[in-house]
Formats: sequence, C-alpha cells, structure tokens
Amino acid sequence: MPASTPEPAANLPDLVTPAAAGAAAGAAEGATAGAAAQFSRWLAVAALLGLVLLSLAWELWLAPLRPGGSWLVLKALPLCIPLAGLLKRRMYTYRWLSLLVWLYFIEGVVRAWGDAPPSRWCALAEIALCLLLFAACVLHIRGRQRATSPATQRAAAS
Repeated sequence: MPASTPEPAANLPDLVTPAAAGAAAGAAEGATAGAAAQFSRWLAVAALLGLVLLSLAWELWLAPLRPGGSWLVLKALPLCIPLAGLLKRRMYTYRWLSLLVWLYFIEGVVRAWGDAPPSRWCALAEIALCLLLFAACVLHIRGRQRATSPATQRAAAS
C-alpha cells in the first residue's frame, strides 16, 4: 500500500490560507470597482446627453446669438459621436472624450465671463456639465482598470 501524503491546507474547509484570503479580497474589490464603473458609465452618458441638449437649447431657443438661432448650434454634433462608444463601453472613447470635453469647458468659461445673464446661465450650466462629464470619464476609466487588475494579477501568478 502506498504511503499516504497529508492533505494540503487548501482542502480543509475551516482553514483559510493567505492566498485564498487575498483572492476573496481581490474578488470583492473587483466587484466594487465594477459597480463604480457601471455607475460612472451612466453618469457619463447622462452628462453627455445633458451637454448635447443644453447646446441645442442654448443656441436655438434660450439665448441664441441671433434671433431664431445661429450656426453655433452645430457645436452639438461632435458631442453626438462619442455616445455610441460610451454605450458600448469602449475605453478608448472615455479617454478621448475626457480630452474633448475641455474645449466645451473653455467655451463655457469664455461665454460666462463675457455674455449677458441669459447666456451666462447657460454657460455656467455648460461648465458644470463638462466637469461632471470629465469626472465620470475618469471614474469609469479608473474603475475599469481596478476591476480588471486583480484578474490580470491572478492570471500572471498562475
């Protein structure tokens, strides 16, 4: 009869090894990061849609440069392009949108500084939406990187 070898500690139900505890903590952290990424995704979509609607309303009805609207309403078109990428969770879209949004932020600052009150209020709303969109993009990128990093570390360790 062959000599029996002792069972490894990982097979005992009441004993938690450091590797198992680390894997459980990594899974919990990944789930939390995934939930944060999901929340920030919808926050980014909402802020982007708000920015598009504000741009349209601002230049057509609320405070257009000329009565009846102006060609500046076309500034909403570039904001429609990243919407599909946000809904498909493309990381590249979140990255370049976090850079594009600063152009709209600059426009909001310039028009808040120099325009009359109806347009100034729209500019302040644009600034707030731009900051919200940037923060949501950054949170989404960080959340997705945290959600994938424990899995990557476990695969590299195996």
